Amino acid sequence: MRFSDVIKVVIPIITLQLHGAAAATNTTVPHTYGIVLFRMFDLLDVHGPIEILQFLSGLYKIDIALIAETMDPVTSEPSMASMNPFNSSVYPVLPPTHTFETAPELDVLILAGGPGWRNPTLNATLDYIARIAPNVKQVLTICTGSALAARAGILNGRKATTNKTSWPNAVKAGLNTTWVPHARWVEDESSSPHIWSSSGVTAGLDLMLHWVEQTYSEENATYIANILEHQRITDPSFDPFARNETAVSQIILQS
Repeated sequence: MRFSDVIKVVIPIITLQLHGAAAATNTTVPHTYGIVLFRMFDLLDVHGPIEILQFLSGLYKIDIALIAETMDPVTSEPSMASMNPFNSSVYPVLPPTHTFETAPELDVLILAGGPGWRNPTLNATLDYIARIAPNVKQVLTICTGSALAARAGILNGRKATTNKTSWPNAVKAGLNTTWVPHARWVEDESSSPHIWSSSGVTAGLDLMLHWVEQTYSEENATYIANILEHQRITDPSFDPFARNETAVSQIILQS
């Protein structure tokens, strides 16, 4: 890498550190994040939050635990051959750092989405989510991660949103959840833990950056967004992919 290229990378990070220096001594901010992995997880649902947390790690002590049922690498590949008809090799795997039994205590639990949330054999995953959620400060769900949360029972009586394309199936996972069809993300802080849910995949970036703004600082969120060259949507009630309220009501009534 040329020196000029290094400078382009280092200068924004130094600037980010300067903005965060005053807040870096705050001992109340979260330090340990856990991301649950399951077969057919969505890549950006996992790597988007990790990318943002990597930048924050220059300011704060941050640990990420990748948690799965076993220590076997977790693939994003579909489990059914019909979902990969040409046997394409475009599905990366991630090695977990912990199992459900060895996972550390968490400040924040992140639930990614992906087609695998519908897998009927996720009992151990759902049990872990139900068991650990009451002990964390915050649950952040990305895309259909909210449907996974609903299956685990932690969205009962809560408000949430989810991927709009997957809406008809996802909302059926939480019949006792108030689903918000127009939201980019939803912040439900009505009880503990606070649960924030985002809409589709890239809405997770907006949720995470808003989380950074609220938890760490607005300056940090702005600089991370600039480094990513991501144009934020900062209004949680505005989603370009929002669903029609009437159509959603009909779907729920038919479910």
